[in-house]
This record gives sequence, C-alpha cells and structure tokens, in this order.
Amino acid sequence: MRREVTLRDVAELAGVSSRTVSNVVNGYANVTEHTRERVQRAVEQLGYRPNVLARNLAQGRSGQIAVVVPYLDTPYFSELLQSVIRAARVSGYNVLIDQTDGDPEHERAFIAHGSRRLLFDGVIFSPLGLDQQALADRDRALPLVILGERSSDGSFDHIGIDDVAASRQATEHLLDLGRQRVAAIGDQPYATGEAAQRRTRGFREAHAARGIAVRDDLIISTPRFNRPDGASAMAHLLDLPEPPDAVFCYSDLVALGAIRTIVSRGLRVPEDVAVIGYDDIEDGRFSNPTVTTISPDKEMIATTAVERLLLRIGSATPPDGLEVRAPHRLIIRESTTGRVSPR
Repeated sequence: MRREVTLRDVAELAGVSSRTVSNVVNGYANVTEHTRERVQRAVEQLGYRPNVLARNLAQGRSGQIAVVVPYLDTPYFSELLQSVIRAARVSGYNVLIDQTDGDPEHERAFIAHGSRRLLFDGVIFSPLGLDQQALADRDRALPLVILGERSSDGSFDHIGIDDVAASRQATEHLLDLGRQRVAAIGDQPYATGEAAQRRTRGFREAHAARGIAVRDDLIISTPRFNRPDGASAMAHLLDLPEPPDAVFCYSDLVALGAIRTIVSRGLRVPEDVAVIGYDDIEDGRFSNPTVTTISPDKEMIATTAVERLLLRIGSATPPDGLEVRAPHRLIIRESTTGRVSPR
C-alpha cells in the first residue's frame, strides 16, 4: 500500500521548512512568490492533499458551514444548494443544511450570540422571516453571507441579482410582444417581502417607461412563490371582467401554477395569455409549454458565497461587507413566443 504523502515530504522536496509548506497550503501571505511556486510544484509532484480535519481541529474549527434557506421543496434553492456543496467540498468543507419555513425565531437562532457555533464555522443565509434590524442585532463574530434581498450593513457580504432590473426586463418582454393587459403574480406588501416588492417595482417601471398605466387589480399578492398560489391567483385574474393577456410571475413555480389554470379554462399559452417566470428552474425547461424566465447565475452566486464565507472564516480581521450583483439574463421560451416549427 502506498504511504500517504506528508507535509514533511513536501518540505524536503521543496527544500523548505514544514512551517513554510503549511503557510503556502493555508494561503498565508508571508511567503515569497519564488518559494510559493517551489512548494506548489512539490505539492503537485507528490500529489499531496492536506489533512483538512486536522487543520480545522488545530484552528478550533468544525470544518463545516451551514446553509440556511426558507424551503427545501423549492427547486431554486435545491439547485443552488448543489452548487454550494460542490464549491465547499473543493475547499474541504462539509455543508449543514437547514430549512426555516420562514419562521423568524428559527432564523434568529442561527445568527444569535453564541448559538450553535460548535456545529459550524459560518453561515450562508437566505432569510425570509427576518427584517434588516434583526440582521443588525446578530452575533457580529459569526462569519455570514446573505443571499436574496437584504442589503449589507457592512459586517457581512450580500449576494443577489438586481431584482428591479430583472423584473423590468421581464415586463418589457411582454409589452414588446404587444400585450395590452399585463398582470403580475407574487407581490408581498409587508416588511419581509423585499424581494417581491422589488419585482413589483420593476414591473411598474417598465410600464411607466412606456407611458402605460398599471391596473392595480392586475397585481396579485401571494403568501409564497409556489404552484398552488400561482394557480389560485391566475383563477382570480381570469374571472375579472377584463382578464390579462399576459402575466409576469415572480417565480417559475408560480408560472407553472398559472399555466395549469389557464389551460384548464380552455385557453392557450401564449396565444391567449403569455406567461413569464423567474429563477430558471429545471421544471420550466421541460414543462409544456416551456417557460420563458429570468435566469440568475446560480453557479456564480453559490461559488461566490462560499469563497466570501471561507475568506471571512480564515481572516483574523473580518473584511468589510461586500455587495455582489450576480448577472441574470432573459431566456425566451414557448410560454411567451409559442413553438417554433422545425424547418
């Protein structure tokens, strides 16, 4: 059986001390570039893999990060989690996952002073039930990266897309198709509904830029971004004296629910009602019709979140909070433009 390569083996091949090899492997800056390159060549030549568990124990860390999301049954979060797990694994970290159901007390427990600190070294957190003040009252010693629509107070990193711009783009797409009565499903006009409110703002801005008045009866609130809420909201819209001929849904799940209701009423998508979603989940790529959507760069969000969290975990002096805007794009599919006949 081949003997495991040790840090001492690398040091001997590179002609440096074991301490220098440790500094290079752990990314410390107090090593000359020439020495760093020599050590890295020795690491690659010998196939050395650092003992992450031993390193974490020596540094008083668990070697685990927590990822806290509102719902695990939401495809957007499950797809995002896969990318987070891959990125963390590359750096030798395990991932603990928890679902809060948007419960404020459950969410607060993850960021309270001294709470669960032996279980994880930092948290990637998508809060739903906590407002900005609750985040400000957290344990400032806890390395934290926030996803979604909670702006950084300077003590944590925040990563998300520009919801206003993305929603404006989605609405403009429907207006560009010549639709006259565009509805919106998913508004949440309360303190913790910032993401939905930003999407409503983008919806309104797109209309204002075209000089088109928004009908308030076409903006429907929902408690969640899921299929049942999309289906029931669409039923309400279709019962109006002047129903919409297009609808912007604040998630792909909402869009799938809306499409189900439209079809069950004997109407066609997109001929009678065009539908656009948000999140670019896999279900929308295989539905009938496929769903036009706003696609956030989930891979970039996940990898950046892990990188920033590990930087915070490894820093004696935490870096300033960073606002990161991930890119997004409009993906046009059958639910707004119909099927393209093969040539």
